[in-house]
Amino acid sequence: MKIDSMEIPDVKLVQPVRHGDARGFFSEVFKRDVFAEHGLPSEWVQDNHSRSSQTHIIRGLHFQAPPFAQAKLVRVTRGAVLDVAVDLRRSSPTFGKHVAVELSEDNWLQLYVPAGFAHGFCTLTELTEVQYKVTAPYAPSCDFGLAWNDPDLAIDWPLSGAAPLLSDKDGKLPRLRDLPSYFD
Repeated sequence: MKIDSMEIPDVKLVQPVRHGDARGFFSEVFKRDVFAEHGLPSEWVQDNHSRSSQTHIIRGLHFQAPPFAQAKLVRVTRGAVLDVAVDLRRSSPTFGKHVAVELSEDNWLQLYVPAGFAHGFCTLTELTEVQYKVTAPYAPSCDFGLAWNDPDLAIDWPLSGAAPLLSDKDGKLPRLRDLPSYFD
């Protein structure tokens, strides 16, 4: 397993090894000691799985505030997404910046998103399945989000001129400049 920093160093790109033959493949997608060696969480409290039926679905940008702030380890087991993490830590030199990477069943990459980041994705294929581990349980009172289309973030979503399909909640999220400071 290879773990590399992205343009925002606290966000990591994880490359599990796949061993394949005529039967299929085997892969260790999480290994506690490897994560611990890189200073990453090795205790996860919840696994989540989402399925999206079509392309151009945007889920996010979501985060949980303290005391239930979550780090995430995101992977795609079917289809492909553009996965995005936005730094919400006001004291960080990368505050308001984002990283984006394609995660797919073919490239088998994973994205580690630390607490203090908003996270979201746009589906690139029909029938996309995303699975992710989190370090804190879901807490509705700490569940917040950030507008997917905030012009100050300048995220280049791969919509090809199409309108995204959003949840009602995601369509009403605030811009970064209107977001309270949850991560000082």
